[in-house]
Amino acid sequence: MTAQEKDALLDRLNTDPAILDGMVCVRGTRIPVTLILDALAAGETFEDLLRGYPTLTRDDVYAALAYGAKLAHERVLPLTRPS
Repeated sequence: MTAQEKDALLDRLNTDPAILDGMVCVRGTRIPVTLILDALAAGETFEDLLRGYPTLTRDDVYAALAYGAKLAHERVLPLTRPS
């Protein structure tokens, strides 16, 4: 997947402080990315999600996965206390 294709997928997502306290959601919905990722992690299929949330598209689910993958690339540094 090219960087342009990833950017196009991520454009399907949005955050707005007035919607679900600013959680990242599928653009034009109140479906948070966390709901999609949690459902997939629990074993639900794309088809399960599309059936349960008729406004979702397959590309929306791929966008949620792309967002999760992007976050997994973040480097988290543990806070250490001076000795």
